[in-house]
This record gives sequence, C-alpha cells and structure tokens, in this order.
Amino acid sequence: MGKISILAAMTGLVFALSATTIIAEDFPALRATVESLADLTTAPAFANAEGFESTDHLKAIYFNGLDWKGKPTKVFAWLGLPENCKGKVPGVVLVHGGGGSAFRLWVQKWNEKGYAAISIAVEGQTDRKQGNAWQRHPWAGPKRAGIYGDSAQPLSNQWMYHAVADTILANSLIRSLPEVDEAKVGVMGISWGGVITSTVMGIDPRFAFAIPVYGCGNLAKAANQYGQALGKNELYQQVWDPLIRLNRAKMPTLWLSWPQDQHFPMDKLAACYGMMPGNTMVSLIPKMGHGHAPPWNKPDSYAFADSIVQDGKPWCRQIDGALKDGVYSVSFASAKPLGNAMLVSTTDTGVTGSRKWLESPAELKSAGDSWKASAKLPPNSTAWFVNVHADGLTASSKYQQKQPTAVTDSP
Repeated sequence: MGKISILAAMTGLVFALSATTIIAEDFPALRATVESLADLTTAPAFANAEGFESTDHLKAIYFNGLDWKGKPTKVFAWLGLPENCKGKVPGVVLVHGGGGSAFRLWVQKWNEKGYAAISIAVEGQTDRKQGNAWQRHPWAGPKRAGIYGDSAQPLSNQWMYHAVADTILANSLIRSLPEVDEAKVGVMGISWGGVITSTVMGIDPRFAFAIPVYGCGNLAKAANQYGQALGKNELYQQVWDPLIRLNRAKMPTLWLSWPQDQHFPMDKLAACYGMMPGNTMVSLIPKMGHGHAPPWNKPDSYAFADSIVQDGKPWCRQIDGALKDGVYSVSFASAKPLGNAMLVSTTDTGVTGSRKWLESPAELKSAGDSWKASAKLPPNSTAWFVNVHADGLTASSKYQQKQPTAVTDSP
C-alpha cells in the first residue's frame, strides 16, 4: 500500500466529534496525524491537463491528491521550468490565497528568475472562471469553509488537511524532476497561502527556504475577525495553529508583509518568527497592499530565495536591537551595501492594520561587516520597527511594541 493510501486509511480512525466537544486526550493523536503528512515524500502521479495553453516549458497538470470522503482527488497546477535549462535549477512551490488559484503568471515570474516552479490550486479549482468563481474540476477536494469553519468535520475531511497535503505533494513532485536540484526547493504562500506555508514549514523539513506572505499563526488571539472565529476553536489552537510547530522549522524564512495589513496583525506575525530557531528575515513594506500581485511584483521574494540557494543565508538579517533613553538602535548583517534607514512607528493602539503608521529617517552607519541604524522614537510611540534598504529591497528589524501598563487595585 502506498503512503497516500496508508494516510487515507489512518485518517479513517480520526474523530467525528464537534470541535467544541473534543477532550484534551484527543489532541496529541490529531497532531500526530497532521504531522504524518510529512511522509508524503513519494512524487504523486501527474498528467497534462487538456485544453490549457501549455508549452514545452510551462504546462497545466493534474496531480494525485489524498482521498476525500472516500473518493480520489486531483490537484490542478501550473508547472514550469526556465527555458534553456543548463544543469539542475532551484525550485519553488507556490500557494495562492483566498480568491486565488494556480497562477500561470506567478510560475512565469519565477521561471524568469531561473527557478522551476509549481503553482497549485488548493480548493479543487482550475484557473478558469465560471461566472465570478473559479471553475471546479471533476476530481476536486474540499473548498475552504471560512476561517477553519469545518473544524467539526473528521480531520481527513478538513480543507487545511488537504491544503497541507497538496503542498507537500507538490514539493515531492517538483523535486523529483530531473532538471531540479532537490536540495534547493522552497515554498512561498500568500495570505491564506501564507497560513498554509507557515503550517507546512513545521511539518515538511525538506524545504530549503520558506516565504510566508501576510499569513501566519497565533490568530486565535487576534483582535479582528480571526480572533472572533478562532478564540473558542480548540481544534485550531491545539492542532492547526502554526505556532505549535514553528520551533521545528529550521529553514531560512522571509516573513513578508506590511504594517497596514488588516488581516494578519504585526504582533501575531512577530510571535511566529519569534518561535523559529533558524535564519529568519523580516520585510515589512509600508503601503505594499494586500493581494497576490504586490508581493510577486516586488523583488524581495526573489532576492531572498537567491541569497539562500547561492549563499545559504538571508542577504540581510538582524543581529541585535535595543531601546535606551527613547532611542531604538538595531544592527544588521548585510551582504549588500545599505543605502538608507527609516523608522516606522505608530502612536495608536488597537489592531495594527488599523493604526496610522509614520515613517521618519533613521541614522545609518556601517561598522565593519555590520550596519547600525538608530532613531529617536516619537513621544507616546506604541509600536515600531526599522527598515533598511538596498537596491530596491527592504529588510526590517523585528516588530517592537510597548507593553500596556498593568492596572492594579488601590490598597
């Protein structure tokens, strides 16, 4: 019996109780079932998808996914290689966000940078529209049900279970290609794809690098729609929250977002990269916007991937940081000469995406192999970070926030 079949059989033993009635003893077994998806290391069978404008280097395909409700599924994807491949090339698995699909253009952008790429559709759809929605194909698995809205379903029926499995299977597929260097395959996901990516990072250790964009974990505590949906969802908190496994994710990672993001707050993003033991880079680009095009049209993801596959470490990373007498100072190790630094700060409170963020110049000095940026915080600052720039790229210090003053009863 193949690994996919074994996993499908295993998940038949999984609970069918409501997420609100699961007793604590169930959670270790459920976590183990999720983590067993790491065993999907055999490349799935795939075939060309008929009727799509494919070429020798870029083609639409279907690959085999896990069974869903007793029926086999397939995953639609675009798979592309750089033209005129000479030797083995690095690769990347691309995971779309809400409202997206497998994007041919996204694959092409990575191909132009010298990478093999596979962009997968994780809701049983193709990249063709049927009215205002993506057309579902005959072998579709589950669609996303809101914010973990299918938590009362058996684990093997849940959308995140299949989305994680599809991403791991896509990794197994692309790294099996003779043109691809299997030691240099990364993953990038946007929005919900970023949630999937930050989940997969702690399950599949084979990824050489990871780039979660916007999406993150720790969302049960977010003071927005995610916290409202997940605050009492024990299944999310005990089984699915990426924070559970991010301490296992040792691959170099770029956390790419923007401070005005309404969906994924900066403090929740910081909680995630704060859990990681590896080489972590942060890039928070003011006014970037939320969507698929903003991150793939900027150079930051490609430059980060290049630094990993070529040098084995991020091109820029924070060394230290401290606040003293109202001045925040932070040091960076950078493989590129830095041009300028900016303090990004706010005096507002509440969800970070709804605050007003201000940019002001920071002093930047080179110090041997490192760079030091310093800036005086505006009065009453509640949160801040420093951005440094090189060749149109942005590297950020870790997000900082002033802790609220504790309220104590009068004696």
